[in-house]
Amino acid sequence: MDYDAMMIEENLGANVKISAADATSIKFELSNTDLAFANSLRRVIQGEVPTVAIEFVDIEINTTVLADEFIAHRMGLIPLDSTDIDQMVFARDCTNCDSTCEKCAIFLTLHAKCNSDEITKVYARDLVVGHERVTQTIGNPVIVDPEGQGPLLCKLRKGQEIKLTCIAKKGISKEHAKWSPTAAVGFEYDPHNKLHHIDLWYEQDAEKEWPKSEYAQWEDPPAEGEPFDYDAVPSRFYFEVEGVGSMAPNQIVQAGIQELQNKLAKLLQGLQGNDGANGDYDGPRSPDAMDAGGGWQDQGYTTPYGNTGNQSAWGGGATAYGTTPYGNSGGTGWS
Repeated sequence: MDYDAMMIEENLGANVKISAADATSIKFELSNTDLAFANSLRRVIQGEVPTVAIEFVDIEINTTVLADEFIAHRMGLIPLDSTDIDQMVFARDCTNCDSTCEKCAIFLTLHAKCNSDEITKVYARDLVVGHERVTQTIGNPVIVDPEGQGPLLCKLRKGQEIKLTCIAKKGISKEHAKWSPTAAVGFEYDPHNKLHHIDLWYEQDAEKEWPKSEYAQWEDPPAEGEPFDYDAVPSRFYFEVEGVGSMAPNQIVQAGIQELQNKLAKLLQGLQGNDGANGDYDGPRSPDAMDAGGGWQDQGYTTPYGNTGNQSAWGGGATAYGTTPYGNSGGTGWS
């Protein structure tokens, strides 16, 4: 592919084709992009989409057979409604309070006691959510079962009692898995293994021992005797995002894309900086590179292509291999 055709294809942007979607999962194809971007989106969806989950548990009474730590762990894993998570702030960023307030925290209480001879089951529906919160839905336990009970928390026999107070906070699953909006994120490309990124070890017949996925129908299989293309790269990626119920699956994907945009914006801001040269870096530097006034002094260097001093091969827009695709403007194409 020549450069002009490549630029036209890049300008079209990435394409998304949704194959299936419901209340808890979504399947889609991402094309006209590269593996780095697709994998970045997968990692952000799994690890950096914020949700709300129980962070602190204050147990006042617990006469059940379960230890306090076990109860607290189960409370943290209860999915909570995070549809309006953008209206909450991280506790570390809250300027409205020193510890907890309606902008950065949600209070939930639970009090149950068994007074009969039959076992009493305590479910997520028994949690009472406080009224001081940014919206009247955020922080509600996610209940999707037909009985409307939610996850089972514990069982009480006659005379046993549990009473506790919880504080839910905004967070991401990089900090703890309880903040993960997804149960799983499926990611696949090259269903026919044309690129040979996977070594299909088999005993007798690879076709029988390695069954094709459903996405194999979306691409043409390799032709008989087709030569291997060493320059081929994947361009179609298949996602299957399964949520836990705290957010709609399409909202999870959109939040992941937004987080990627924020990361790129911060990177560009850091590269440009206030003076447009060295960015916002104010950390330690080598003492040998400091000038008399305490400032940074570039000592120069020799490149592998023979250029010396402070000017690199990119100084005038021309490299050792000729003129760059961005012309002889003296820059690197970043405007």
